[in-house]
Amino acid sequence: MVRLTSSDLVEFVVDRPVAERSLLLRNMLEDVGDADDSPIPLPNVSAFILKKVIEYCDHHRNDPLPTADDEKDAAFDAPGSVGRRRAAADDIDEWDAAFIKVENNELLFDIILAANYLDIKPLLDLGCKAVANMLKGKKAEEIREMFNIENDFTPEEEEQIRRENEWAADL
Repeated sequence: MVRLTSSDLVEFVVDRPVAERSLLLRNMLEDVGDADDSPIPLPNVSAFILKKVIEYCDHHRNDPLPTADDEKDAAFDAPGSVGRRRAAADDIDEWDAAFIKVENNELLFDIILAANYLDIKPLLDLGCKAVANMLKGKKAEEIREMFNIENDFTPEEEEQIRRENEWAADL
């Protein structure tokens, strides 16, 4: 068993295979071995988000652990090159889709930040796919509204950018 302490000092006890879904925790556990039973502090993850991350890791506990070769294979291929394609943004397992469907964008981004901090690549990819799906087919104005992004371009600057990037509208 592994003890984890969230940023708001809530302690979670999880099975080692669940904790080892995180590359950060796996490396820490390898470094200290089984002798140290003290809790591992996670100052960048709140209890609410850590509970969600643990739920994800518990569900995927029997999945094969990502390897360094997986990292190389998952990299974007150069345009025109032949190789394995990165999974499409809409290629999401049913359980994962239900899991990542959270109440608001802030929770989604907190999960993404936690996955990045804890180095849980499959969860990070899932969160990024969810964001990509949210943005799919949206106009810049809709995206600004969705994420409360202030438009700091003047109408003239916007028009100039549109003219310079007309080719992108065809994609």
